[in-house]
Amino acid sequence: MTFPDRRLRRLRTTPTLRRLVAETRLGVDDLVAPLFVREGITEPQSIESLPGVFQHTRASLVAEAGRLIELGVPGLILFGVPERKDPEGSEAWNPDGIVQVAVKDLRQAYGTDIVIMTDLCVDEYTDHGHCGIVDDHGNVVNDATLELYRKAAVAQAEAGSDVIAPSGMMDGQVAAIRTALDQNGSENLPILAYAAKYASSFYGPFRDAVDVTIADGGDRKGYQQDPSNAREAMEEIRLDLAEGADMIMVKPALPYLDILLRARLEVDVPLAAYQVSGEYAMLKAAAANGWIDGDAAALETLTSIKRAGADFILTYLAAEVAQMLQS
Repeated sequence: MTFPDRRLRRLRTTPTLRRLVAETRLGVDDLVAPLFVREGITEPQSIESLPGVFQHTRASLVAEAGRLIELGVPGLILFGVPERKDPEGSEAWNPDGIVQVAVKDLRQAYGTDIVIMTDLCVDEYTDHGHCGIVDDHGNVVNDATLELYRKAAVAQAEAGSDVIAPSGMMDGQVAAIRTALDQNGSENLPILAYAAKYASSFYGPFRDAVDVTIADGGDRKGYQQDPSNAREAMEEIRLDLAEGADMIMVKPALPYLDILLRARLEVDVPLAAYQVSGEYAMLKAAAANGWIDGDAAALETLTSIKRAGADFILTYLAAEVAQMLQS
């Protein structure tokens, strides 16, 4: 008897045949590594909740970027941890701030051998942990915050960033940054907008990495997206594109594959997904306890993100997955 589905089984018979007919291919070119650089340290500092991830010195950051280049990883995104914080987060646009000097280090060392993306927000730099200026009631003031973002974008551009990636989720942030860049002679510098960024419970280890605590037990639910909403995410994406975004991002990745797919079906610009710190930490914890095959799970999760429509993936697994793909 011939079963209608026997054709599918016949195409699974050997590893090489499965590889030949695979619909989705994960490659090293799909990976972007998030990296942290901390001011005022002399040795890399491990991050307990992110096993294998470090707060880098300027020197160790350059060395890690060199390792990524050798592995074929095409891009990194940089987050800074300053020594000094203040209500406005002024180190975010200080020409001698930690991200700006680190970008210059990387550019001097490697030229255009790796794409240097810079996250643009001020939460790492403010003493209250919010993504902008706060009023007397602890609420973020959207329009006043945009001026901070303009200054930070220009500082990152002048330092040598290849891609400006605003993550603060302020209304009008892309338009404000695009205008500031254009007026500063950086009209060819692309913007990767964190367009669908959710108020997620998966960000905890990241906040350890950048030493951020939100004042008075607050949260960011007033300006990041509600995890219950999907149509809202598409509206945010459309707005960011209308304001001049060149690429868009969905964050987190795995809990929001439906959003990623909807975005892929609707827009034709490059689409990124951020496999965030909590996703990474759960994989590492389960693997450390012997509950899952860590390598297989890493490849499976990243492949699923690519399958849902991502053109590239920001992931703390970038270096180790690049090694797996080369072996």
